[in-house]
Amino acid sequence: MRKYEVVIISKVGDEEVLNATIAKFENIIKNTGGNVDKVDRWGKKRLAYEVKDVMEGYYTLINFTAEPATVFELERVLKITDDVLKHMVIKLED
Repeated sequence: MRKYEVVIISKVGDEEVLNATIAKFENIIKNTGGNVDKVDRWGKKRLAYEVKDVMEGYYTLINFTAEPATVFELERVLKITDDVLKHMVIKLED
């Protein structure tokens, strides 16, 4: 298993929607055999440029341990989720 981190920039909105979106990604990691090590909510920040007609985003950092197949599934779901503006998954060095 390898260590990864993902930064997710979500649309700013209702607190319940944000929590549900983050929980959805945590569940994907757990259900595909991964392990969520830490979830760091950075909060609402102004974007450097407009993304999908939005100027503010909610930043979340998730550190997790998983197999590469888990990362492929996570990225697939991140790409099709409407509430996600941007994301980046990085493999950490051991």
